[in-house]
Amino acid sequence: MKLKITKKILLGIAGFALLAAGYGWYQAKLKQDAAEQAPVAKEKPRTDTIRFSAHAPQLAFLQVDTVKLFPEPAIDSLNARLDYDDNMTARLFTPVAGRVVEILIDAGETVKKGDPLLRINSPEFAQAAADRSKANSDLLHKQQIFERAKQLFEAKAIAQRDLEVAEADFHQAEAESQRAVARYNNLSGGSTEKDYILRAPIDGVVSERQVTNGTEVRPDASNPLLVITNPRHLWIYIDLPEIYITQIKVGQKISVQVDAYTDPGDEFEGVISVVGNVLDPVTRRIQVRADIDNNQEHKLKAEMFARVHILKDDDAEEVSVPRIPNTAIFTLGNASYVFVEMSPGEFQRRKVELGVKGREYSYVKRNLKKGERLVVTGALLLNSELSGDI
Repeated sequence: MKLKITKKILLGIAGFALLAAGYGWYQAKLKQDAAEQAPVAKEKPRTDTIRFSAHAPQLAFLQVDTVKLFPEPAIDSLNARLDYDDNMTARLFTPVAGRVVEILIDAGETVKKGDPLLRINSPEFAQAAADRSKANSDLLHKQQIFERAKQLFEAKAIAQRDLEVAEADFHQAEAESQRAVARYNNLSGGSTEKDYILRAPIDGVVSERQVTNGTEVRPDASNPLLVITNPRHLWIYIDLPEIYITQIKVGQKISVQVDAYTDPGDEFEGVISVVGNVLDPVTRRIQVRADIDNNQEHKLKAEMFARVHILKDDDAEEVSVPRIPNTAIFTLGNASYVFVEMSPGEFQRRKVELGVKGREYSYVKRNLKKGERLVVTGALLLNSELSGDI
């Protein structure tokens, strides 16, 4: 009896297990069918290109320019200051004290060597004229005495000692006359004017005038009355950090930019002429001087601040690379990107490798070519419009 009961229990357990397995298989089958029937979500394709219609409002906020090549600089831009070329500049002081009675030239005017600039009424100059006249008169008188003494000595009317005294007085008067005449001629410049005339010592342009009619002038004044210079030639002083000292040398070319002229073509060339031998202990910089050939329009002015790029020296291979404004560049992660116009209304986001980075421009080493159309304003707008992540 017990055996029959045990068999029934075992058969019940086996049936329950088969029923559970069938139910599990049925549920799995339902899930599989549901999964096969459910729509598959498609992954959105990634793109780096954005397109606009011809009349899209976004285009009004974009500025596109053609990529141009420029010589690659050796180091980052450096601060600099323009100044007069002292080899072609004259700072004029008066050699005599007096009062300015007439101004014969004004700032900005061109002068030639010897042109009159200022008329100065000077007692000192009048004294020089009087000394010249007195010395000449005394020389004539002593010459007559000497000539008479020679005649008397030949007639044995005077002793030789008297002749020697007359000769000595004559030579002394002669020397004094030469001194007085030289001083007067140095002041007058060969003119017969009663007043002292300050004249231009070189050809050039009057760049500064710090004198007016009636001004009292002195030889020991702290500031020059006039400055005459050749505006075609300027010097530029560069503050060079000591870490770059091995990358420059005399004769190396530079490229100069100033805030007054921001167009890409408004750059000026120069050549390094002097590299200082002393390091400023405070700024840790070395002063470098370069010669600038100012253009015919004389755009550059003394005391302008400038930014200088030191170009690679002549011994190195000159490499021209694209130079783009920093407004065209944006970053995603650690990489730099730009937008390139592929066709009207179509823009491609492109990763670029930058070289030297300046305050306004950067130089691209890879992935940008001459002649391509670059978005220089509005790159961030395009990036926000572009779908997908990099």
